[in-house]
Amino acid sequence: MYIDFFYCDKFSTFASQTAQYRQKKMLSEEYYRRLCSAFGYLPTSEQEHAIGICSSFLSDKSSNTAMILRGCAGTGKTLIASALVHMLDSLGAPTVLLAPTGRAAKVFSQYSGKSAHTIHRYIYRQSKPSVEMTGFELGYNRQRRCLFIVDEASMLSNDYGGEQFGSGRLLDDLVRFVYSGPGCHLMLIGDHAQLPPIGELVSQALQADTLEGYRLTVYEATLTTVMRQSQLSGILWNASAIRQLIGRDASTLMPKVKFQGFADITAVSADDFMEALGESLRRVGNDDLIVITRSNHRAGLLNKGIRRYVFDREDELEGGDMVMTVRNNYYWLQPDGEEHDEGEPTQENDAELRPDFIANGDRAVVKRIRRERELYGFRFADATLLLPDYADMEVEVTLILDTLHATTPSLDTESTNRLYQAVSEDYMHLPTKQERIKAIRQNPYFNALQVKYAYAVTCHKAQGGQWAHVYVDQGVPPQEESNEEYLHWLYTAFTRAREHLYLINWPEEMTLNEDKE
Repeated sequence: MYIDFFYCDKFSTFASQTAQYRQKKMLSEEYYRRLCSAFGYLPTSEQEHAIGICSSFLSDKSSNTAMILRGCAGTGKTLIASALVHMLDSLGAPTVLLAPTGRAAKVFSQYSGKSAHTIHRYIYRQSKPSVEMTGFELGYNRQRRCLFIVDEASMLSNDYGGEQFGSGRLLDDLVRFVYSGPGCHLMLIGDHAQLPPIGELVSQALQADTLEGYRLTVYEATLTTVMRQSQLSGILWNASAIRQLIGRDASTLMPKVKFQGFADITAVSADDFMEALGESLRRVGNDDLIVITRSNHRAGLLNKGIRRYVFDREDELEGGDMVMTVRNNYYWLQPDGEEHDEGEPTQENDAELRPDFIANGDRAVVKRIRRERELYGFRFADATLLLPDYADMEVEVTLILDTLHATTPSLDTESTNRLYQAVSEDYMHLPTKQERIKAIRQNPYFNALQVKYAYAVTCHKAQGGQWAHVYVDQGVPPQEESNEEYLHWLYTAFTRAREHLYLINWPEEMTLNEDKE
């Protein structure tokens, strides 16, 4: 049976409201039946309700509908999303899967069985070079009657960040892009208990009133009840307990973690941390292991210790090192290192969508390091990097080594300006300002990739990804941080773990000891 998504020709001849209502009801019931079949489990009443909302959304022929599916860890949100993708694919209905980061897109692809794109790489195209800045403008939506499904939507920011992408407001641009395609609609999936985007109090993309502000009719469903099989996991049991504290009017209320009875959550002392990390490395490998901490400064200290005591690395950067890009870079994935106009994007074959920039937060494995040198008051090295979240694609780059040890998230403004001024001295002989700026923009040292070691990262950098083994170093929560912010941080950190969660130096007063309760 073929069902035309949102536009079912079988019912197109009915003109009356009664006939349209019957059409929608019949189509909704058919979607509901198919979704329940694809779900794979006997759904709970809460899940049945969410499936019913999804079915009503899919059967609504209006041009201005959107859907929000919220779900906490272990509630079945992922199962519903996966069932939805499989069902629509089986019906021949077009879908495009999107996520905020490469790692999140990789996770989405794994559980849905269909390739997912990063949002920036799908909806933007590189514009022709302006005088000073590299720009990406909103691309063409060539899809028709397509459902765009965005996972990890809690990460979508609509706060202008100064980036050179479209309007600078990602959610605005996403909505504009999707609904510019005939019959296209948007579904946002996310966990409202996770950290909101930096600088925002809540995740706007998961707020119905935000989407209604775009003149959209919003269907919404929220899953909060942890599935019975998920309660056997210490990771999900404790994540659920933390989530239940969020929103309570208790500024000093702190979570108590239960270790007893669970095999997938372990307390690790500082003395045993490096040894445990080495054992995890042998079991799951470098790419499926992460340490999450609270600050860039703390991450720097941990990375230094991990490289020395776990990997026995003494050189500043070696083959096999895991690094993370800490600033968007538009230079090294362009042909011959030159910026160009991509023209109209294909958006047809997922495998053919080669990234046209290296994004802030992308992880890479150093395959080899070549010539190191000092220029313009900074240190550089040529390197071959492998990008594990993009089918192990290799890229030749020049790295700026100074950012490896910086306590700031990336090269600070003063250092960036100093590099710009030093590079510009090489082009003072050019007759016009425009020629000088063009030459600076094509200079490989000014465009050197900024990276940090990626064994230990902040929670915002880890958000959207999942790893087999996750180590959480919470340290001492900053005094200026509210208890609710801390709980969002802790919940997000816990839910990055897929198989085993290790808590470093977890305090006794925050441990649930049932023998003493």
